[in-house]
Amino acid sequence: MLTLPNILTLSRIFAVPLLGFFLWWPGWQLGYLIGFVLYCIIALTDFLDGYLARAQGTVSKLGIFLDPIADKIMVAAVILILTAQGYLRGPYVGDAHVIAGLVILIREIAVSGLREFLGGIQVSVPVSRLAKWKTTLQLVALGALILGGAVHGQPCQSVGDMCQTFAESWVHVVGLACLWAAAVLTCVTGWDYLRVGLKHME
Repeated sequence: MLTLPNILTLSRIFAVPLLGFFLWWPGWQLGYLIGFVLYCIIALTDFLDGYLARAQGTVSKLGIFLDPIADKIMVAAVILILTAQGYLRGPYVGDAHVIAGLVILIREIAVSGLREFLGGIQVSVPVSRLAKWKTTLQLVALGALILGGAVHGQPCQSVGDMCQTFAESWVHVVGLACLWAAAVLTCVTGWDYLRVGLKHME
């Protein structure tokens, strides 16, 4: 059923390879600026598809199936590309910022598996307000990291070479801080989902 909300959801999935193209060259600041604009459009459609589906009364099984998949594809793709191009590197801990991205990816995979299991036994898990905050922080973090590539250029090339000051790379640092905050909320909300799941596994 290709309603407008479902078309918007599908457009997010098809836009991910294009986004990856613009983020592939870490020194291409114009590409990162275009990527940031595209990322914002993708994030906007994430809000619009759900809003329109509810407003028009066209919530469908296809939309319910595709929406979380589209979100996870985009988040996973952006985290992996930014990691590969060195954008999850920063002050004090160098490459260890990758751990925050890894925590988010592990949680997404685990929660997807848990939802699939609970769906098989007709148990739904509503999205909590804390989980919405996690998603918001996650989107802000990745957006800031992409914008940092447009504003500041490529981060320092080696772990020990922290050549940029906070003033020179503040957008990038804000992105890393938000990513860690999202990772913390990821652990909290992931545990909440796991507790619900464990009750139905006994």
